[in-house]
Amino acid sequence: MARIEAFRAWRPRPELAARVASPPYDVLSSDEARAMAADNQLSFLHVNKPEIDLPPGTDVYSPEVYAKGAENLRRLQEDGVFVREAAPAFYLYRQRMGDHVQTGLVAGASIDEYENDRIKKHEHTRRVKEDDRTRHVDALNANTGPVFLTYKARPEIDALVARLTAGAPLYDFVAPDGIQHVLWVVERPQDREALAAAFSSVPALYVADGHHRSAAATRIRTLRREANPKHTGEEAYNFFLAVIFPDREMKILDYNRVVRDLNGLGREALLARIGERFDLAPGEDGRPPAPTAFGMYLDHAWYLLRAKAGSYPATDPVRSLDVAILQDNLLGPVLGIGDPRSDERIDFVGGIRGLAELERLVDSGKWAVAFALHPTSIAQLFAVADAGLVMPPKSTWFEPKLRSGLLVRPLDD
Repeated sequence: MARIEAFRAWRPRPELAARVASPPYDVLSSDEARAMAADNQLSFLHVNKPEIDLPPGTDVYSPEVYAKGAENLRRLQEDGVFVREAAPAFYLYRQRMGDHVQTGLVAGASIDEYENDRIKKHEHTRRVKEDDRTRHVDALNANTGPVFLTYKARPEIDALVARLTAGAPLYDFVAPDGIQHVLWVVERPQDREALAAAFSSVPALYVADGHHRSAAATRIRTLRREANPKHTGEEAYNFFLAVIFPDREMKILDYNRVVRDLNGLGREALLARIGERFDLAPGEDGRPPAPTAFGMYLDHAWYLLRAKAGSYPATDPVRSLDVAILQDNLLGPVLGIGDPRSDERIDFVGGIRGLAELERLVDSGKWAVAFALHPTSIAQLFAVADAGLVMPPKSTWFEPKLRSGLLVRPLDD
């Protein structure tokens, strides 16, 4: 079963929602966030990236940063920018990006189910990032950034969502990036009970994005449980803020690579080495036409690379991923990128930036070669997670991103 909990959110007044809502904390640098929020004191970036209100150069992991985030959240609450929901509620959150529409349920997700692998993962986490989110949640006593979960769609949930989104929403605005955000409050007890019952038949949820936030939630639960002699398991800290979308509405974009040098190889030597594991041909625009095909941008020209049969184990859910095929057959053995998590000679470019960004980076002279990948599919994500395995780093790029600040889930509910 998937256990979900309603909660009493702190949320912006409807007329202020568009000014409060911000991109997630982890898609902007401190400088980018500072510039974005410079003329907007209501931006939730003041809460999720509070170093922007401290002197430039401040260590983003310093105690002052977390204290500033807590202070900024209190200011939004005390100034009446945020209001507290009168009773526990679920929420339905719809995003529209061009022709793509996705609608998810906002709820508290069970940490017990996360630890028991009923909420399945597909990525390793980094301790420093876990530490950061743990300290942030602890200081603010709230979940401020939702975890992006998905599940295998069920018609009874689809029908409930369609009915509950037929009425007027609480929020409806278009963000500066052109993405529409719409949110409904599900406050009637019978509707909440219907949603909870429908999700109780979902066998598993999957983390799409937010592995560090969900891992931090488990650490917060441990800290709070150890400090609470009357712990029951029903406290708010036993759940974390999540938005849960059906798999058929997931949009995964390509997650591309740029490499700083050719590992001492000349152009012809590089192409010869690549030809041992890939079929090469001139490329038109760099867009891989299918899985196991790759675009390569080198010396102002695109090439199409197709992995040769037998160059990867087709039945292995991890090593058959395009990101693994490229790493195992080219980035590692040819370009010398041993560990893409730590090697500074490689960087990753989300597909939302387009293939023109890869051309720009290589043409600038700062990068020698770029690789465009076919997007990982949601079925591949499920296969890896169901097998209890993890994907290589930077395997998935989900769009549209969830806005932060529309709903804050307190841990003292």
